[in-house]
Amino acid sequence: MVSYVVRFCLGLALLVGAGSAFAQEAKERYLLGEGDKISIQVFDEPDLTLDAQVGASGVINYSYLGDLRVAGKTAQEIEQDITRLLKDGYLVNPSVNVTVEEYRPFYINGEVRSPGSYPYQPGLTLDKAIALAGGLTDRASKRKMYVVPASSEDQKQIKAKMQTKIAPGDIISIREGFF
Repeated sequence: MVSYVVRFCLGLALLVGAGSAFAQEAKERYLLGEGDKISIQVFDEPDLTLDAQVGASGVINYSYLGDLRVAGKTAQEIEQDITRLLKDGYLVNPSVNVTVEEYRPFYINGEVRSPGSYPYQPGLTLDKAIALAGGLTDRASKRKMYVVPASSEDQKQIKAKMQTKIAPGDIISIREGFF
């Protein structure tokens, strides 16, 4: 009995560790885009600390360095860019940290209790998005769920299942079902 409990606890610890590793990996691959809010901090340089929202141009204005293109890059790539630029005549060994403070939203409409926009979260799936929107209404169809990917140029709806991955800017539609 004791060895079973120890094995169960070790297995649970491995699962929890794997889950946090997955969340960290998802954050590292997240590409910034319009609507994301980021925070830039340079250790021991409060004048170089900045909170900014990425606009339609995909560029932010950063002290001393001017306009920086951030859209389409990860937070780690931006850290490397700023570190490289600050080393070029400003600081000897800058320590830069870029974090996403708020992700751009995804949208959900139709037969959910609270339709609207919600901030994206790494690892988001359709079932989690529905939960954020207060769950399905009594009239919701579990077979008529669609996603229009933000990356889709033709705005074509794709049939979705509960485990479908949701990306920032996606539009989710839950249709009404008839028994």
